[in-house]
Amino acid sequence: MKIKYLGHAAFVLTSDDGKKVLMDPYESGSFGGAVGYKPISEQVDVVTASHEHEDHFCLDGLSEGYEVVKTPGKHDVAGFSINGVKTYHDTSGGKDRGRNIIFTVEVDGVRVCHLGDLGHMLSDEEMAAIGKVDVMLIPVGGHFTIGPREALDVMKALDPAVTIPMHYKTDALDFPIAPVEDFLSLAGDHDRADTYVVELTKDDMGSKRILVLEHEL
Repeated sequence: MKIKYLGHAAFVLTSDDGKKVLMDPYESGSFGGAVGYKPISEQVDVVTASHEHEDHFCLDGLSEGYEVVKTPGKHDVAGFSINGVKTYHDTSGGKDRGRNIIFTVEVDGVRVCHLGDLGHMLSDEEMAAIGKVDVMLIPVGGHFTIGPREALDVMKALDPAVTIPMHYKTDALDFPIAPVEDFLSLAGDHDRADTYVVELTKDDMGSKRILVLEHEL
């Protein structure tokens, strides 16, 4: 399985047989130009959306032939087993920023969990619904989501083998959120990849690590 980081909270998961899942694609130039990552242009089989804010759900530039998954529950789409767990974008049960869906996708025996714009700590019931996590894609920037300290606590609770930070301040994103370094300073040991794509297999799930990817766009 390959994981490609496009930017912000957008990732492409590619199975060994070439099927692709695009998770939380942003709209380039949205929020008055604050989302400065380049437009997404991909041919994929499935698109998942944690919620429908412009920086997490945009289908522009995608080739036809994909299916969209944006509801909680179990979905079997294009050979992928996908599970969505309802959570919230804030600490007020969605009253401020609405709902959020955590999607877990099983790819070649590896369970990848995308936390979307999670805005609160997870309950025991929510963690049980999410289940085992091999690779976790977690927001760490704060303000609109959990921040560095909360992200560290969520990481410890879900206990993934590989943690990949997302949704943090970069030169391409003019949001009032923290850079990834704030999370890394709390988390400790980590690896920085000099690439935006990494290949992971079940054999890589034996040891725990934090992996920071470059963004492609």
